[in-house]
Amino acid sequence: MNLNLPVQQRGISFGGFLVGIIAVVAISIFLIQLIPAYMQNGTIKSVFNAITHDPDMQKAAPSEIRASFSRRSSIDDIKAIKPEDIEISVDQGKLVLSASYFVKIPLAGNISLYLDFNPTSGQ
Repeated sequence: MNLNLPVQQRGISFGGFLVGIIAVVAISIFLIQLIPAYMQNGTIKSVFNAITHDPDMQKAAPSEIRASFSRRSSIDDIKAIKPEDIEISVDQGKLVLSASYFVKIPLAGNISLYLDFNPTSGQ
């Protein structure tokens, strides 16, 4: 019993393919714009950790800690925060540095994205 029924083609149409490509490109452009903000946050965290693990900074005055951050941030080109934005505290005898800042990323026209960051040493 051989019924020669036509086989229905399956797959994506050219229009569907174009819509998919446009969506992937738009998402990629969006994500590429986020990368520098997250890299800057990682750099700030690593500078905070470097300062808190420096034996000379454990008993240093807040002004010395901020000066150390200023020197290190000029090397790493940190522009998101200033030394005055750093919160300095001691938790169980250990130096803890933290900050809170936001980054505005323009997407298109009058649409922007705000990212809040709260880097802390030891995390």
